[in-house]
Amino acid sequence: MKRIVLGLGLIVLAACSPSGEQPKKDEAKVETAPVEAVAAAPVPMKTEAPAGAYTLDKTHASLSFRVNHLGFSNYTARFTNFDAQLQLDPANPSASSVTATVDAKSLALPAPPAGFVDELLGAKWLDAAGFPQMTFKSTKVELTGANTARITGDFSMRGVTLPVTLDATFNGGYAGNQYEPQARIGFSAHGSLQRAAFGVKEGVPPPGTTFGVSDNVDIIIEAEFSGPPLATPAAPK
Repeated sequence: MKRIVLGLGLIVLAACSPSGEQPKKDEAKVETAPVEAVAAAPVPMKTEAPAGAYTLDKTHASLSFRVNHLGFSNYTARFTNFDAQLQLDPANPSASSVTATVDAKSLALPAPPAGFVDELLGAKWLDAAGFPQMTFKSTKVELTGANTARITGDFSMRGVTLPVTLDATFNGGYAGNQYEPQARIGFSAHGSLQRAAFGVKEGVPPPGTTFGVSDNVDIIIEAEFSGPPLATPAAPK
């Protein structure tokens, strides 16, 4: 009986070993070194515009917003007085940054009824008297394509600061020329925010309806920036 039990034990051990063989004691163990993550090299922008400080060209810039009105239309308005500064690093776009300010009192509406602008600048809406300026300061720039990026930043309005994300498209740029001896670049951007989160709750439609003005606000930006002077200005012809 003992021989039968012993024989069964040997069969089980053999079955648990690869190819039915016992592992050899003198076989060397092969250890692999851990693979370390290698950070991807920055992808440079395809532009001859140099790195440096850029200021907004207000003549070629617009800041518009849209809200849904009663479910019937996307009502569009804009701000006429705003500014922005950009630190550009074409070799490493993720290291770039942007800050912007908006004058709340510069709200412009298409054919507003009498007193309507003053109402929107009042305490229930923008409260421009108590909070005359809105600001945006980027905290992160993520490339999403060859000429696109997602810009996240802190947006402040009515004393509330929350993160807002803009999807930006780089439209091109140059280092300068004989007509304009300084760099120029251009961007288009869009994003959205929920106005109630910033304390603007007036007129938000009841849940499940569109009877009012939407909580969601779409932001549309077109902007050109002027940058460092051309290193060797070409002589005008």
